[in-house]
Amino acid sequence: MAKEANEAEITQLLEDASLGGEDAARRLMPLVYEELRHLAASHLKHESPGHTLQPTALVNEAFLKLVSQSRVSYQGRMHFFAMGSTVMRRILVDHARRKKRNKRGGGQVRVELLDQFPVDDALEDEILAVHEAIEKLEKVDPRQAKIVQLRFFGGMKMEEIAAELGISKRTVEGEWTMVRAWLKRELGKGAGR
Repeated sequence: MAKEANEAEITQLLEDASLGGEDAARRLMPLVYEELRHLAASHLKHESPGHTLQPTALVNEAFLKLVSQSRVSYQGRMHFFAMGSTVMRRILVDHARRKKRNKRGGGQVRVELLDQFPVDDALEDEILAVHEAIEKLEKVDPRQAKIVQLRFFGGMKMEEIAAELGISKRTVEGEWTMVRAWLKRELGKGAGR
């Protein structure tokens, strides 16, 4: 009962914040902070040690972007956190791009596709390679791209992805199998350059 009330309150505050309500955004933050921090930690555990972004900074930056989007109408708590995961991924990709611009070279790196990223020195290149592959996939099949984002970057389970997308768990599992094969092939192309 308390969880339902909390979800209803979050949904209402999201709606109010999307209409520009600063008080709604202020009241929303404590209700979503822990889960956003968990998402941030999930994203950052795939980063190389000594990453300059810390979970708190990633949460704060993502939260500000999420509540300042007036064109987005969140369909509830799950949609908000799925968007939060996407925003965090974009922040990390932008961060990796800035770092890469400061480096020389830029050769492509082979990425072994697992459910989660391995941690190594070339992680920024891997994040960019996966991001570019997801952008390409979005043009071909937006739903499969969303599944990759939610699973790979959001750390969501198949059941959670199914609920978020309004499809069956079996459909998600089937599409995940196909998209993993496509991504392996796509990311393997970059390794040969």
